[in-house]
Amino acid sequence: MTKRISIIDGMSGAFGALNTLAGEVAKAAADAGVDTKLLELVKIRASQLNGCAYCLDMHTADTLADGEDPRRLHVLAAWRETDLYTEQERAALALTEVLTRLPDTNDVPDDVYEYATSVFTEAQYQAVVWMVMVINGYNRVVLPGHPKLPTRTA
Repeated sequence: MTKRISIIDGMSGAFGALNTLAGEVAKAAADAGVDTKLLELVKIRASQLNGCAYCLDMHTADTLADGEDPRRLHVLAAWRETDLYTEQERAALALTEVLTRLPDTNDVPDDVYEYATSVFTEAQYQAVVWMVMVINGYNRVVLPGHPKLPTRTA
């Protein structure tokens, strides 16, 4: 694989601002009662769609360490075909997909919006949408640099 320039190096202030934003969104999500496992599913699904191996590795490791069922991660790309996800998780995953593919979807379709707002409070909906934006930002910052995955012990 071609060695790439990391756009994080040399732009630590910008990356720090993204980290600060992520922290603010995570705090708002927690304050609104959004489950951290739901947020990790959002991060993983967006990273799957964007093909960001580094983020996939990090967020799957994080959520497994937090007690997530590996089976739910194994079938996440086909989440619609299972009953392994809560209504809120399903709504968050649908939002993640349409917002991550925004150039193709051009909007959040009414059915996805109505479903999400039927299972989330306003504050929860806002936090989930912001988290989708944050993970897409991270994917776009990390992916061009092709960072090596960290060594993990089983």
